[in-house]
Amino acid sequence: MIQGVWGIDVGVSGALVYFEPNPENTIAEIYDMPVLQVGNKNKYTVSGTMVADILKQHDAPVWIEMVSAMPNQGVTSMFNFGRSFGVVIGCVDALNYPSNFVTPRVWQKAMNVSGKDGSRQEAMKRLPKHFSNFTRKKDNGRSDAALIAMYGFIYGESVENKVRQQTT
Repeated sequence: MIQGVWGIDVGVSGALVYFEPNPENTIAEIYDMPVLQVGNKNKYTVSGTMVADILKQHDAPVWIEMVSAMPNQGVTSMFNFGRSFGVVIGCVDALNYPSNFVTPRVWQKAMNVSGKDGSRQEAMKRLPKHFSNFTRKKDNGRSDAALIAMYGFIYGESVENKVRQQTT
């Protein structure tokens, strides 16, 4: 049985959350996605070194939000988003941690997220001790990562078993 899991919302405004439920004190370590400024402009890129340093704190399965291109999104922004996705996957693979992918539709339905601000509201409800980490509208990366981690912990074994059954 796994003790804890990582949940990752990729992208420069995303986050990494380590979640380990415990009857006395549920652990939720919340990290904003570590980024580096690129050039003189207001552009940022995900730092693979810093992502790896954060993940090294807990050798645990990782659940990553499976993202894809969205309509009306520019080519440059999609390229940058895909780069962030690749950096995260590369870090997880290099650390040899089990990686799992879940689409927004699947984890949001399982975690009862609805509406534009549903992720933050649900995270505040499920992790009341960490309420202050989800109060601002821009904290949706944190709340998404927290709920992805919770999803991975709750549904992980059954999902992994289904994948194994389909591939064997």
